Amino acid sequence: LNVTEEKFVLDTLAGCTEYKSILDVVVNAFYVQDGRYCPISERNLYIVICYLATFQLEEIGLQCFSRIVKSLDTAKMQQFLRFFFNDLYLNTWIKDEWSHFYDSVYVKENWIDPLLRWQPKVQQLIEKLTDKLSTRTTTVKTSRVTQPKKFNLTVPKPRAIPPPSPAPLSVLPKRQPVPPSIYKPPKERKQLEEIKTKNIQKAKVSIRSLACVCKGDPFSLNTLPVQGTLLTSRKIDPFLLQYLEVVWESVLAQYFEELTKRPQDLIDNIPIKLNTAAILREGALYQRKLEEELKRIENLQQGAGDPSEFLEWQKQMRGKDLEEQLTEIECRRLQGKLSYEEAVLAHQNVIQENKKKADLLRDEKAELMHLYAEKCLQEQKEMKELVEQVMEGHKNVKQVKAKIQEYKQQIVQQVCEESEELLRQALEEKEDENRKRYELIQQIRALESTPSIRHKFVDLTETGGHGLFGEMSIVELRERLALLKEAQKAAEEEKRDQIIHEKQAKEQLILDKLDQISQFRAELGRAAALKQEEKKKSQSGKRPMKDERILNLQKKIVEKTMERKKQAELL
Repeated sequence: LNVTEEKFVLDTLAGCTEYKSILDVVVNAFYVQDGRYCPISERNLYIVICYLATFQLEEIGLQCFSRIVKSLDTAKMQQFLRFFFNDLYLNTWIKDEWSHFYDSVYVKENWIDPLLRWQPKVQQLIEKLTDKLSTRTTTVKTSRVTQPKKFNLTVPKPRAIPPPSPAPLSVLPKRQPVPPSIYKPPKERKQLEEIKTKNIQKAKVSIRSLACVCKGDPFSLNTLPVQGTLLTSRKIDPFLLQYLEVVWESVLAQYFEELTKRPQDLIDNIPIKLNTAAILREGALYQRKLEEELKRIENLQQGAGDPSEFLEWQKQMRGKDLEEQLTEIECRRLQGKLSYEEAVLAHQNVIQENKKKADLLRDEKAELMHLYAEKCLQEQKEMKELVEQVMEGHKNVKQVKAKIQEYKQQIVQQVCEESEELLRQALEEKEDENRKRYELIQQIRALESTPSIRHKFVDLTETGGHGLFGEMSIVELRERLALLKEAQKAAEEEKRDQIIHEKQAKEQLILDKLDQISQFRAELGRAAALKQEEKKKSQSGKRPMKDERILNLQKKIVEKTMERKKQAELL
């Protein structure tokens, strides 16, 4: 127990010992009158409750007293409190018996009057305990009934359950067969392969013709046609041979590049089937491109300049802003790290201060506990001396006890007579109540036994007559339901027509988008064709230039060779 609980227990024990004589008066009378069937081992429990109610109720309060009472047996506490806080008992024999030990004026002012003041509130507590007892379910012990045993008979075999009749299998609708085109490669791939093989054959034919001209390795230019004759007798100048090999390689590379570009052009022109989403998406793309082009043309017409300088300046300023943000972030990070270190130091200082305070409080607590222990020992010694004095004062009360016993017997006899009279009156009232109830039951049974007309004719055109808003007959209800069904059917037809119109509008929109896409594609194809023709023209314009330079070089080489031959002949 803690200190307060220990002090309360010691005070209660001392009080029960000091006022044992007057407490025994109440408890003995309770055992004689209302507590005849209560065990004698619970006597001390009633003594403690009687002491708390008489001497400590003002100090501990009704709430604490109620909590103590509710923690004990409900039936016993309800019985004892109802006996002790009876107005008649307090004003008559309890007051007289306590006056034998103490002065009657002192008893009335200090004990009886406070109990009478507390009596209404304690009566509420008694009523709560009574309600709790009435709501509590009581277990009734039933007599043991003979349990019959089964005969040991042969258990028949269970009958076989007939198999259920097979339900007709639901016939699934016939599925459409898989089209054979799924297992065949697409036609476009076959066309590409054919074009590729044709191009390879053309390249082989051209290479063979060149090989026939060179009469040897097609990629070695040791022999070249010059003025209708082959220079096979003499070797060509190494410088000229190297230059011609470079030119020949560039021509072949350009030719093979054209061969590789042609399949890609065919791939781009392959028709692709578009769904609704793809058509709308492509239409939106072309519309966006058209708007951007119109906006660009308007800006150019209004004199818009090149935004490159502004973009460069914007890039530099953004770089500066980014550097400033990075430096600011780094400063914040360092500041956060510094504040974290400061917080750690402050936390450590607080812990040290708390430890010092805890040590001081521990020392003060030890001193207070030492003083309190000494005080408790002193109080215990004083209490023992007081108990001894009280015990000595109780030795000379035998004559008083004999008188009390005679008086108690008289009271018990009087109370028994009164209780018998009350019990007799209660039995008579119960018999009258049962007789009235029996007569009422007989009347109800007689009313139930009278025959009643159970058949009722129903008129569908009349209302029920219940007095409700919107009350109608069954015929009117059927007519309204028919009108409601017609209105619902008309609404469904209207909605169906609306869906059909929306579907047709959507199909028209998709067709318009397809026309727009085809126009855009045609324009883009024309632009690409024009660009390709311009590119070919530019290339054809450049090739004669290259060819003229080659011819000039060849001429110069031939002239040089002729001069070299002449000089060789002269030498």
